[in-house]
Amino acid sequence: MVFRLVLGCGTVCRQVIEQLAERGGRLLVITDDESVVETLRDESVPARSADPTDPDAIANVDPPDVIFVASDRTDVNQAALEVARERFPAASIAAYLGGNATAADRGKFEALADHVVDPATAMADRVLEGTASPSAETAIELGQYLTGIDGRLAVVAHDNPDPDAIASAVALVDIANAVGVDADACYFGDISHQENRAMVNLLDLDLRNLHRDDSLEEYAAFALVDHSRPGVNDQLPTNLHVDVVIDHHPPRGPVPGEFVDLRQQAGATSTVLTEYLERFGLDIDPVTATALLYGIRVDTNDFSREVSPADFRAASVLWPRVDASILAQIEQPSLEGETLETIARAIKNRVQRDSVAVASVGRIGNRDALPQAADQLLAMEGIETTLVFGFAREMVFLSARSRAGAVDLGETLRDAFNRIGSAGGHADMAGAQLEIGILGSADDEEEVESIVSVVEEVITNRFFEALETRPGVPVGAYTQTSEWLFTQRGDREDGESA
Repeated sequence: MVFRLVLGCGTVCRQVIEQLAERGGRLLVITDDESVVETLRDESVPARSADPTDPDAIANVDPPDVIFVASDRTDVNQAALEVARERFPAASIAAYLGGNATAADRGKFEALADHVVDPATAMADRVLEGTASPSAETAIELGQYLTGIDGRLAVVAHDNPDPDAIASAVALVDIANAVGVDADACYFGDISHQENRAMVNLLDLDLRNLHRDDSLEEYAAFALVDHSRPGVNDQLPTNLHVDVVIDHHPPRGPVPGEFVDLRQQAGATSTVLTEYLERFGLDIDPVTATALLYGIRVDTNDFSREVSPADFRAASVLWPRVDASILAQIEQPSLEGETLETIARAIKNRVQRDSVAVASVGRIGNRDALPQAADQLLAMEGIETTLVFGFAREMVFLSARSRAGAVDLGETLRDAFNRIGSAGGHADMAGAQLEIGILGSADDEEEVESIVSVVEEVITNRFFEALETRPGVPVGAYTQTSEWLFTQRGDREDGESA
């Protein structure tokens, strides 16, 4: 629970005190204005009448997480700031500069406070941002929660993790270790994309590959990164007690967890973890920094897709610590022959209507070739939206890309395929997976090819129909006569497979 201490309560303080109280946690205001104390108490805000510049006034106060020095006078605030910093060296302090500050005053404030609020340039909303932003509060809460874990922590990325999930898991392990908690970065499935493998190998990342039948009893707690629900795009039990969730995707259902940070405005979960590392004051290891920067670059398509100011800021924090030579090697691995063949089949087999191209690449051994093929189709002249899909065992995997502003691929794929499988993702990149329940019972290759042909037609038609009729679930003869081919698998979310 976050404890905020307010020393002095002038005009700016009164503008924000109500919102501070509504944020929850503990709050205490100490001011020598008795009328303000009475008013605050009438409003059920804890307040104490005392001189905020007197060390005795805070001698018996519990150590606060955040301090706001907030009288109207510069000299009073400076004195209170000096007392607060000496008494609570670990607290995050925001100090209001006051209305008659000199350049010398500003220098003294900046030397002692974490945030200085200048009345000439900041209003009440800036005070809230400096003292009680979600990132500051959640960092405090995360630290408190992690230190309470008695045992080993499993930090689980989504299935077949992408760079953002891998880097986020590694970073959260670093944070857990820093507060004295042993942790493992874990994942289910495979890391088959050549760039992802290069990232893991070149950085020598310590990851544990879990299997569905592995015992989880050695772990006392579980954290999910880059996805938010157990059993949804991971192979954890759906009823698993989740302790920590950190993600940037919009949730598709209730999100369990004792500590949850869903930062949908961030372009990557790696951005959120970078912020936590910075808030914890940790010296970011070059390996972790390189992984995080690569995770941000991949998820934002090198800062061109769903990027936010926070992503640029995180990159600026990471760049001085990045191993540039390793990063270059990660970004330029050689393409495998199978991936090149998949791309070639996508180009050859594409069905194009206006600026939309759909392609089946048939049987695949590496599902990570699909997003690369979708990207290659998108690079072709006149194409703004692509869908590429392939067959592996009794599953069909789909990957979609778009640069058309009017298209939301995540919603489009959910409209088209959630009734017969599972789908999700972002507006400009998304994925789906469908289980073909009848494929395994086919007697011969000719029958298999016949089924595959029908499935290809269903997928193609559903995708075009969903693009034309969103919002709403598509209907038509082909959806009603062919759904028996599929066995619904549950509400999975899109992850690296997109």
